[in-house]
Amino acid sequence: MTDHVQFLLLGLGSGGVFAALALALVVIYRSSGVMNFATGSLALFGAYTYAYLRQGELLVMIPGLPESIEIGGDPGFAVAAVISMIACAAVGLLLYLAVFRPLRKAPPVARTVASIGVMIIFAALTTARLGTKGPAVDAIFPIDILEFGDIRVPLDRVLFAATIVVIALALAAAYRFTRFGLATRAASESEAGAYVSGLSPDRIAAANWMIGAAVAGLAGILISPIVPLTPNAYTLFIVPALAAAIIGRFSSILAAVAAGLVIGMLQSEATYLPRVYDWLPSTGLVELVPLIVVLVVLVLWAKPLHSRGAVIVSGLGSAPYPRHVAAWAAVAAVVGAVAVMVTGGDWRLAVIATIIMTVIGLSQVVVTGYAGQVSLAQLAIAGAAAFLVGPITDSWGVPFPFAPLLAALIAAAIGVVIGLPALRIRGLTVAVVTLTMAYTLEAFWFRNTDFVDASGVDVPDPSIFGIDLGVGTGGDYPRAGFGLFALAVAIAVGVGVAMLRRSRLGSRMLAVRANERSAAASGVNVVATKLAAFGIAAFIAGLGGTLLAYQQTNVSFQPFAVLYSVLLFATVYLAGVTSVTGGVIGGVLATGGVFYYGLDAAGGGDLYQLLVGLALIVVVLFRPEGIAGGVLAAGRTIRRGPPAPADTASVTGHGAAETAPALTHTAGTDRVRISNSAPVHEISDTDVVLKLSGVTVRYGGVVAVDDVGFSVPRGAIVGLIGPNGAGKTTLMDAISGFARCEGEVGLASASGEIGIISSESTYRRIRSGLGRTFQAIELYEDLSVAENVSVGLSGRPAGARADAAELDEIFATLGLSGVQHVAAGQLSQGQRQLVSIARALAGTPSVLLLDEPAGGLDTGESAWLGERLKALRNTGVSILLVEHDMGLVLSICDRIHVLDFGKLLASGTPEQIRTDPAVLTAYLGTSASGAADPATAVAGPSADTTRAADATSEAVS
Repeated sequence: MTDHVQFLLLGLGSGGVFAALALALVVIYRSSGVMNFATGSLALFGAYTYAYLRQGELLVMIPGLPESIEIGGDPGFAVAAVISMIACAAVGLLLYLAVFRPLRKAPPVARTVASIGVMIIFAALTTARLGTKGPAVDAIFPIDILEFGDIRVPLDRVLFAATIVVIALALAAAYRFTRFGLATRAASESEAGAYVSGLSPDRIAAANWMIGAAVAGLAGILISPIVPLTPNAYTLFIVPALAAAIIGRFSSILAAVAAGLVIGMLQSEATYLPRVYDWLPSTGLVELVPLIVVLVVLVLWAKPLHSRGAVIVSGLGSAPYPRHVAAWAAVAAVVGAVAVMVTGGDWRLAVIATIIMTVIGLSQVVVTGYAGQVSLAQLAIAGAAAFLVGPITDSWGVPFPFAPLLAALIAAAIGVVIGLPALRIRGLTVAVVTLTMAYTLEAFWFRNTDFVDASGVDVPDPSIFGIDLGVGTGGDYPRAGFGLFALAVAIAVGVGVAMLRRSRLGSRMLAVRANERSAAASGVNVVATKLAAFGIAAFIAGLGGTLLAYQQTNVSFQPFAVLYSVLLFATVYLAGVTSVTGGVIGGVLATGGVFYYGLDAAGGGDLYQLLVGLALIVVVLFRPEGIAGGVLAAGRTIRRGPPAPADTASVTGHGAAETAPALTHTAGTDRVRISNSAPVHEISDTDVVLKLSGVTVRYGGVVAVDDVGFSVPRGAIVGLIGPNGAGKTTLMDAISGFARCEGEVGLASASGEIGIISSESTYRRIRSGLGRTFQAIELYEDLSVAENVSVGLSGRPAGARADAAELDEIFATLGLSGVQHVAAGQLSQGQRQLVSIARALAGTPSVLLLDEPAGGLDTGESAWLGERLKALRNTGVSILLVEHDMGLVLSICDRIHVLDFGKLLASGTPEQIRTDPAVLTAYLGTSASGAADPATAVAGPSADTTRAADATSEAVS
């Protein structure tokens, strides 16, 4: 037991580093929303600056200038540390002003990618300027030994950890009790609120970047005598630091610091355990600790990170719809074959590397570009297949081509395992999990001599039907035949990824990427879609890994190091992670590819990582679609052309209500037909399609919906109205599964029997016959109208099919025929409302939940929309309508229910509601006597929408 305690205490040194970096991560994230992967690099910069100062030199990191400047002697610890921290703070301020301030309105993933670019730049600069090993640093803290009985612990570790704890306590107190801390918290909660309060979120973020960078620099300084100065080691300190920051949910300084200390102590214990238990692997346990911590915390806790109230106005790059796939595949095949045949020697090897890295890059396109899951582990997954293909062939006796396919399938299984945490978490947390997984795979498997021979893993040459497809040896290396074999695989993968984008599964992935909540409301199984993306992407990466294994003939860990995995993500993102074209360009740019070799041949090989990092930042700032974006954008403009002239009439309603055909629809089936006349509208109180009983929704101690119950008859429009904050949207969320509720939600089946769906997930409720639109519309901006609506086909019952004619009828009925191939982001507000309704109708719902469909429409447009909704009602579709346009509600609804403070205040016909004293009082705050018509009492957006949004973040999965 004594030995265990001693090793735990020995971990205070590394734990202090992780704690300090986690502190810096929290400070920067809270103020600017940046998950700063370059925090370890800032620590490295601080450590190097300090080390050079103690040698009497001022470090200069600018290329082209001398490495250092003499300053006339050692200034001592205090002066050197202060100067180094000031330098780090200045770098932090420069990074914010030059990179992250321009990205303040960009999505969080864009800011994180930029920080990865900064990390790559720092690592490249440090290695190019200073080499892989830095100068030795004299001890800062006393190096005496503390003794507690049989326990002996170096004093410097204890003092270092204690210093970080004191700094954390001081900063936590400052953020809690000072005006600056209050301002930081206010800007974190709402940037818009900070602006109107006279605060400057920019200045607050800049100050916090300086604080965070200075703290990271201090960590590097204090650990430099304990951990040798090596760029890779300091850069990778970010992995356990990210794990610690996640435990603190990127909001609590003290929790993050405590977690960092614990992770360091557990890692130290992991170095001791193999000595006690010989069945444990001799290496890799240390790197396994952050992964276990992250998975346990995230899977058990499964809460979203602290969300800053940022003003986000821009989105990520679009994923263009591939056209003429066969023709482009033929062109690529010809160009690739010519490149392989006419080159030789190292240039041919570079061409082959480009082809192989294109395959792995396309896996990044699937998981990140299509599904929106930021995976930093694709190269590590490729490495898993590369290490497996040799033993599968030699030890298992599996011949080619089955051996690489089996290795890729095992890689796909690993990919699914990596993707499992994404079922309960989302956003940037997935990036942390995948980075930690890559970090663990390298140490626990690829570098572990218990599993892999020190000389590497030999891979037999592939051959089929007596044809040698191997890469060759000696003067025959690399053989053109192997290059053509790799090209054939790359072409097949490229065509497959393009067809995936064109498929319904691809549309579902893009829907999940755009908005998981909206995707679930369209009937998409978010869980299955995410796992499919991880599995398909991992299979593709596995194929690329086996090609690398065949090309190298002996597999070692170096090509699959975690930093190369991050670099691959950077190059594909730079090239254009949302398109097949970007995947191909990523292969050209990748390490070992044509660009890399050409740069090296020109004498600029040392500049490769620096150029990639700089270009990545430029792309994030100015072209989210990457290098491929310019050509693809021009192609999209030519392809789409101007909107059809009929679009305006269809939205404004000039004559449309009189001429548009009526929709005939059999609810709960897979058929939608349009007829020239709508049936006479009748409803029956006995034919109920939706029934609510005692529905109650609580958010902590707040009751948002209180014991609400009513029924929706088949073929009726039922209005749900009430003042702001009455609970209308929350009730809609409870019905559709986005908010947990008490009570029962019943939905009629095809046979008419009411079944309880309260315990079902959202997508299952949709497939049972619900349709849902949102107050915020929530379309998939970079998908066309047709693709948006096709996602709604996921809401159909299992086995139900749809043909193009059915969708055309929906488009015609809603006046969208002329804009089917226009991106949703280019539509007017009225058109967007109609697309959201069309998407819901594609699932053939028996009950359609509409949340403020007339929002943003003028009087004429609202009236036209009302005619369309009545036409839908006449087909047998029941509509539950939340709307603030009281004129619309009173003119089209058969029944109306009024909510007030979550309770059902009144129910009745439009005429009864119009004259109900309680309703008038609730809306106008006056007695019924002399009160205005409630049709004139138009309220603003529901306050309960915001309250419900946070509670629904877990519900979609």
